[in-house]
Amino acid sequence: MAYIYSCRECGTDLNLRTFHLFPSDFYFEAGNHDTLSFAMIDESKFKFVKENKFKPFFETIEYWGIQRNRIKIRCYSCGKLLGHIYDDGPPLRYSPNQWFLGPSQVIPRAPRYRFKIKSLKITTET
Repeated sequence: MAYIYSCRECGTDLNLRTFHLFPSDFYFEAGNHDTLSFAMIDESKFKFVKENKFKPFFETIEYWGIQRNRIKIRCYSCGKLLGHIYDDGPPLRYSPNQWFLGPSQVIPRAPRYRFKIKSLKITTET
């Protein structure tokens, strides 16, 4: 079944496609709690704002860091925060784990566009 994903604040169609949606049980390092994750988006519908956090975070059991860089996804029409871009999608290619760093530090990853469910208005396509 196909859905239409719109901004809850202004009602703008975000042009997100159901066939680019990752399954709900697909594992990501950043988790899936109350979010929908897409492999691709129409970048003309969004504004992107870089965010740098300087506090401890845990990427895997063996690896943690102080600085986390991620990108905020905002609605192009109203500026409401819709989600974030993470680089923990499926690996772009196979690479052995080197220097005992976390997996996203070694294996190049595809971006994952993670949207908060509460910021989206989801309707069925008719």
